[in-house]
Amino acid sequence: MAQNEVFDVAVLGSGPGGYVAAIRAGQLGLKTAIIEKDPFLGGTCLHRGCIPTKALLHTADLLDEFAHAKTFGIVAGEAKLDLPVVMQRKDKVVNQLATGVKGLLRKNKVTVFQGFGVLTSANKIALKDPAGKVTGEVQAKNILLATGSDCRDIPSLPCDHKVVINSDDILKLPSVPKTLLVIGAGAVGSEFASVYLRYGSKVTLVEMMPTLVPVEDEEIGKALGEAFVKQGMTVKTESTVSAIKVVGDQAEVVIKGKDGKEEKATFDRVLVAIGRKPMTEGIGLETVGVKTDKGYVLHDPNTFETNVKGIYAIGDIIKAPWLAHAASHEGIHVVTHLAGKETEPMNMDKVPNATYCFPEVASVGLTEKKAKERGYEVKIGKFPFSANSKAKIIGESNGLVKYVVDAKYDEVLGVHIVGPKATELIVEACAALELEATSESIAKTIHAHPTLSEALMEAAEDVAGHAIHF
Repeated sequence: MAQNEVFDVAVLGSGPGGYVAAIRAGQLGLKTAIIEKDPFLGGTCLHRGCIPTKALLHTADLLDEFAHAKTFGIVAGEAKLDLPVVMQRKDKVVNQLATGVKGLLRKNKVTVFQGFGVLTSANKIALKDPAGKVTGEVQAKNILLATGSDCRDIPSLPCDHKVVINSDDILKLPSVPKTLLVIGAGAVGSEFASVYLRYGSKVTLVEMMPTLVPVEDEEIGKALGEAFVKQGMTVKTESTVSAIKVVGDQAEVVIKGKDGKEEKATFDRVLVAIGRKPMTEGIGLETVGVKTDKGYVLHDPNTFETNVKGIYAIGDIIKAPWLAHAASHEGIHVVTHLAGKETEPMNMDKVPNATYCFPEVASVGLTEKKAKERGYEVKIGKFPFSANSKAKIIGESNGLVKYVVDAKYDEVLGVHIVGPKATELIVEACAALELEATSESIAKTIHAHPTLSEALMEAAEDVAGHAIHF
């Protein structure tokens, strides 16, 4: 870095919020720097989250297809899992994408600095090495904080990272555990439970809320739980783990059920998947006066600017949907504003959720419960995949599509899916909400046959009681 070089924007963190923001800033002509503490680019999503997890899930999907190949008229020998090869492929995918991120930053003239970034003023970031020694400084007119999140432990049930593990640890397991307890049935817990069930583990999934994936519509969470049980998973809702004791290479666990009764069980591995925490400690927020609340950076909901002028925050360190695609759009929003171009406030209701277990879960907009809480009189439309021809063809007919619609204007308020390719199908619903579509307009849209997407059309028809095939 040249002496006294000043950037238009310096991005702290190279996850999908940070690196996407940096690339767009470069495209818009802003002189941009990005600072990353790790020796690789891409952040948690690429190295310890979205991408490696989905690579493991894809293998589980393939293994499941081979297991049921005879149903489709394919006779072959028994398919077996080679976990070391699975992990090698996962790492290969991650490394290829990380190299791609590096190339994209270079292409868009973003200067990359490695080091732990610490705010020393409203426009300066000190770079520190692992020993805490200051190795340099980055100056910028604006700073974008995108430091992401880390695994959240249960204080009373700490991880030893061998038997009691977190979502980082499980990505490096050398073998498939015979028994696995997963604590927490959000996206992370549900995905890993789905992976290792199909890898051959006997899986128990514990969730303190009444349904799985609690951020989703209750009917969707209930349907997912039923699907998991049908596949052979033990699912315990309205339950908690009250004690864990590691004995040798196993964990002795006490599970308290919704009836208050406790049961003891032993597991080879226990995955703690109760959520994540913002990584904001030690980055100098107190030094420059950035306000926080329990680790979350407080910000303007429209501009993402903190209380300190010129410092912005996005992604998992703010109270907003903790999703890679949300962080990316937040970052684009900020740097577009910094480039002097017009922006519109982000509507967080239109950020889709996606959980890649089997069956998949995806949603956008308001749940039925939330719509009613906001004062809407709602109409509901539903259609099961069991009545969809393409779902029957591919042998994945569990699940449903559910619409939540404003009864007064017929505007679609939310769409919720559990079933095959739900995470791909949800894009139609995202477009519908963005365009303020009505259920009638979707029902009138011709969908190709036979496709899974017809389930969205039929669910829209059902709002008026006119579904054809159910």
